[in-house]
Amino acid sequence: MLTPLAFIAQRWTPSPRTLRRAALSAVVMTVVIIVTGGAVRLTGSGLGCDTWPKCTDDSLFATPEQGIHGAIEFGNRMLTYVLSAAVGWAIVAARSTKPWRRGLTRLGWAQFWIVASNAVLGGITVWMGLNPWTVAGHFIAANALLTVAVITWVRTGEGDTPPRPRVPGPVRKLGWALVALSAVLIVAGTGVTGSGKHAGDSSNVPRMPFDYETAAQVHAAFAWIVCVGAVAMFFVLRVVDAPDDVRARARDLLLVLLLQGGIGYVQYFTGVPEVLVGLHMLGSALLWVAVLRLLLSLRERPLPVAPVPAQSGDAALTAA
Repeated sequence: MLTPLAFIAQRWTPSPRTLRRAALSAVVMTVVIIVTGGAVRLTGSGLGCDTWPKCTDDSLFATPEQGIHGAIEFGNRMLTYVLSAAVGWAIVAARSTKPWRRGLTRLGWAQFWIVASNAVLGGITVWMGLNPWTVAGHFIAANALLTVAVITWVRTGEGDTPPRPRVPGPVRKLGWALVALSAVLIVAGTGVTGSGKHAGDSSNVPRMPFDYETAAQVHAAFAWIVCVGAVAMFFVLRVVDAPDDVRARARDLLLVLLLQGGIGYVQYFTGVPEVLVGLHMLGSALLWVAVLRLLLSLRERPLPVAPVPAQSGDAALTAA
């Protein structure tokens, strides 16, 4: 008996462009859910729905009594279904590709399970009254989803052969170091958020036991380290005459870092206004996408080359 996915795969074969768009939709929706999740916190709507999975003890939906905060929190919950639909589309497209690319399908299912587990973590966060540690875990899990989504997106444009390096080994190690440092930078950012003034609801929400100024300075120090690494990568790739697309990925990373750093310093010196914090969260997601794309561009998995049909003897002579 065929599974629903196998049934669809028998009757539909997506084009390479459709497959890539399906994977990209999951990346885009993950970035959207990260930004809208930040908007929930920045508008003080984190407990707009005061329980989970319902919005109130008696209603699955937001009620008029909960006002704008309930609508914002409930709207963000509904976006999880849009994200799930995007991930589902990626899974169906990967399963329907001919020949079946099992690795892509597994990456799609990995996204599904991260979405499901992070939805539960979000519910636990509400139950715990926006405990900053669970809020941070919720954000980090969203970035884990973004990681798998970006890898899936890149893999849709590649083959399934073992990866081949495109730059020397020390350059690849620098790429991995940039990813590791960027991950630490993002985690350090949760410490700034968790000890800052945007608690997500009322002033009674607990905060992390860090001094905000110190947490911000540590975060800024890691940001400068990442910038130095990105500049080094930019010039090293030119020294080793890396392919043009690899150098373009390094340039993209520098541009994102420049914008993100500017927003970070402006928000710090202007009292962390909500709009700039939201833009900084968007920049964080784009930074992670950029550094992952750079790392993945340092190796390649060539697409299979279609065999040239053999010509008959007479046809070959005629062609000659």
